[in-house]
Amino acid sequence: MMTSATTGIAMLKTLSAILTAAAIAAVLTISFAPTSPVDAGPLAKPDEAALKSCTQRPWPYLNCVGTPLGSSKIRLVTTDRLTP
Repeated sequence: MMTSATTGIAMLKTLSAILTAAAIAAVLTISFAPTSPVDAGPLAKPDEAALKSCTQRPWPYLNCVGTPLGSSKIRLVTTDRLTP
């Protein structure tokens, strides 16, 4: 049977573990934050058009294969190359 003293010690250990994890997360967040201002702006018109043209297409065009925005490491094999 747990007494109130052992319950209090267990709660104190849990609280200290949570606070330690929060402190570590805060230090990591602050240390990896960008130091210079981040500039964001709209895409250039050709890039925006290329991105919008492949947003509603099924796989494998999900990542805009064959466009400057897509991954160049994807190898697309079509079914017309298969032999019966």
